[in-house]
Amino acid sequence: MLHMANRQLEIITGCMFSGKTEELIRRLERVRIAGRNILLFKPTIDDRYASGAVVTHYGREFAAHQLTSGEETLDQLIKIVGADTLAETAVIAFDEGNFFTDRLTGLCQDLVAKGKRVIVAGLDLTFAEEPFGPMGTLMSLADRVDKLQAVCVQCGGVATRSQRLIDGVPAPTDGPVIQVGGVGSYEARCRNCYVR
Repeated sequence: MLHMANRQLEIITGCMFSGKTEELIRRLERVRIAGRNILLFKPTIDDRYASGAVVTHYGREFAAHQLTSGEETLDQLIKIVGADTLAETAVIAFDEGNFFTDRLTGLCQDLVAKGKRVIVAGLDLTFAEEPFGPMGTLMSLADRVDKLQAVCVQCGGVATRSQRLIDGVPAPTDGPVIQVGGVGSYEARCRNCYVR
């Protein structure tokens, strides 16, 4: 039985290596312990570790369904998991929300209106310090926003930026926005050590 009082939109955001996916999985594990149904979706573009799971940079994983960017609709979720499963699910989560289109915003609002607790994890900024995909709008609409920080690999300070690297050197900020990567392709940096 879904309770409308539990419906809300939660955003977990921050730079690369700040623990967004770790925090998302932690919250979903708590829901699982409580015996509630969970659905986790990830963008098809994120094929770094496994197609059927969300995996942290450190190897922790949680089963997930793939959702194509641009197809973020209730009808598409029903095609993927079925109407009954969607209706019975208390918590619906999306990892790497930054790789989805602005349609994710409407989908999240629709799910919350149906009594769901919706959790979205994703980068707040691109490597060029621009709002990333639908994340800015989702943060504005959210009932709860947690902005996580990493450790700056240059000075050890509080990192809030994702520095893209090419051959170990900061990449020009006019490059393509979407480039799925991890250790070696990006570094967490503080505002002072970030190179624009």
